[in-house]
Amino acid sequence: MRVAVISDIHGNLPALEAVLADLDGERVDAIWCLGDIVGYGPAPNECCALVRARADICLCGNHDLGVVGALELATFTGEAAAAARWTQGVLAPEHRDWLGSLKPRANADRSELFHASPRDPVWDYVLSDQVAAEALRLTSAPLVLVGHSHVALCVAQADEGSVGGGLAPGGTETPLAAPPRRLLNPGSVGQPRDGDPHAAWLLVDFDGDRGTFRRVPYDVEATQAAIRAAGLPEVLARRLAHGL
Repeated sequence: MRVAVISDIHGNLPALEAVLADLDGERVDAIWCLGDIVGYGPAPNECCALVRARADICLCGNHDLGVVGALELATFTGEAAAAARWTQGVLAPEHRDWLGSLKPRANADRSELFHASPRDPVWDYVLSDQVAAEALRLTSAPLVLVGHSHVALCVAQADEGSVGGGLAPGGTETPLAAPPRRLLNPGSVGQPRDGDPHAAWLLVDFDGDRGTFRRVPYDVEATQAAIRAAGLPEVLARRLAHGL
């Protein structure tokens, strides 16, 4: 079984279309989405429609929950809250209902999926060895998949509960057979924050015992122009060019 794992699309349609075109060339059997389809970006309806049509599993993220009113927007930063309010005003009712039906965690083939982490599937960031080790301690599947941080990560469980690994640039490969168990973050489709502005996704090849981190160029300027045309905060457009 070959699975494409995507996360943190954030209303960035050109990035999502580029990733879908790339994964279609890999003949995947399923697409798993770890959440945050909306928020920040200018095309929430189009991204929801595509993910609904293509994803076999889809989680909700904190931005999805904020837009549907399940989280208070006061818990978001200024530009995130502003984008969420804008999204609330343009999101079609059928997409709002769909986002509201999603959960932030799921179980799948040999895998446990979380938008954020096992400690808190909505808000927790897995960005340190300590948090990664705790995430693995709280789970049992050979593969743990997380999103939310917008940073592509590959972490393996070592002896006595310690972990090793870290950032996973495009082209990074990792075996999947346990032991050791692994925690992987595919990175962000629409808002990368690991210094690489290319859209990110993860190919999980269970049959071939291999995970491969992919990065895909897309029309960043088109998304920036749409952000500005929508009147969203300028910082949301500027940072796309730098992956920050």
